[in-house]
Amino acid sequence: MTVKEVESAAERLKYIVHHTPVNSSRTFSEMSGTELFIKCENLQKTGSFKVRGAYNKLAKMAEKGETDSVVSSSAGNHAQGVAYAASARRMNATIVMPRSTPIAKVAATSGYGANVVLHGDCYDDAYQKALEIQQETGAVFVHPFDDEDVIAGQGTVALEIFKDIPTVDAVLIPAGGGGLLAGMACYIKQINPRVKVIGVQAQGANAIVQSFQAKSHLSTETSFTIADGISVKVPGKTTTELINSYVDEMVTVTDEEIADAILLLLERTKMLVEPAGAASLAAALHKKINLNGQRVVCVLSGGNIDVSFIHKIVEKGLITRGRQLKFGTVMLDIPGSLQHFSAIVASCGANIIMVQYDRLHADLRLNEAILHIVCEVSGTKHGQDVIEKLAQNGYKVFLE
Repeated sequence: MTVKEVESAAERLKYIVHHTPVNSSRTFSEMSGTELFIKCENLQKTGSFKVRGAYNKLAKMAEKGETDSVVSSSAGNHAQGVAYAASARRMNATIVMPRSTPIAKVAATSGYGANVVLHGDCYDDAYQKALEIQQETGAVFVHPFDDEDVIAGQGTVALEIFKDIPTVDAVLIPAGGGGLLAGMACYIKQINPRVKVIGVQAQGANAIVQSFQAKSHLSTETSFTIADGISVKVPGKTTTELINSYVDEMVTVTDEEIADAILLLLERTKMLVEPAGAASLAAALHKKINLNGQRVVCVLSGGNIDVSFIHKIVEKGLITRGRQLKFGTVMLDIPGSLQHFSAIVASCGANIIMVQYDRLHADLRLNEAILHIVCEVSGTKHGQDVIEKLAQNGYKVFLE
């Protein structure tokens, strides 16, 4: 992978994709101890960086006079990227998606003109079906990450960062299959080896982290994270080789840290970023690597999030930041007990937003109930004050 390949990809993409903004943030800078910028690929066409690699692949095919039909498999951003690119190049595209794919993503993909085939219960099932269609039709299979033309297209994100922030010290990049990280790392290190490249994975989907540490190509048996865009058990072989050669460090973030970053982005920048896209910012804010005083760019790789899932992310983020307090306590199941309990919570300035009774637990006496509570509080200390006040009044509180 050479600088020339990424620059050629940038030329092909020149009038196709957005040169997305790199925004500074005083709030995030203060929280991370860095001079922090965010590269907003969540504002890209189709809602993520994926269109870059997909379009570069299809454009190179056209230059070589290759087939006018492509097939791919995806449950998310790659599907929309390929569909958009095929429409722009006037190619036929068939995208195989798992039957469990949210309706909104299926509609968005078909809306770009692709023929959507729903098959199987997971990505692996969809991938196998896509290979069958490729064999039957002779269409070209467009891999979501393990393809040099796709990787070169993703590398154009780094080219834009250097144009906008030429004095950058470090770039934090989310990684699942590794296409974005590999492409950007190749370009960054060949242009300016001084710049640190840090890959970020979800703790529950860390195949690239393991591969990086072992300097080999490894996969994981499971992949469990809210960041579905980087939930990959088997990273690419090509991407792994490039990452092991060019990346300085790999780190992981928890789902709670990702949710916290999404909530902060909503509050402070008014931007909605999907879990995978917020992983890089989560790593910076939670100081997974020492970058104090450095000029840092976090790549927000996408903004396609299922609307029905947003409230779960916000709730997880509020709990992580101590803005919501979830706990249980045992109380007498008699008239006036809840009123007495509520009065104590109210005296602390907390707001009860959920109450649930459990009268059937095996350890309870006949006149007892377990009360499950969710309260709004101003922060961790406020929550501790509420718990201490309840303890002073005889309530044994257990956090949930």
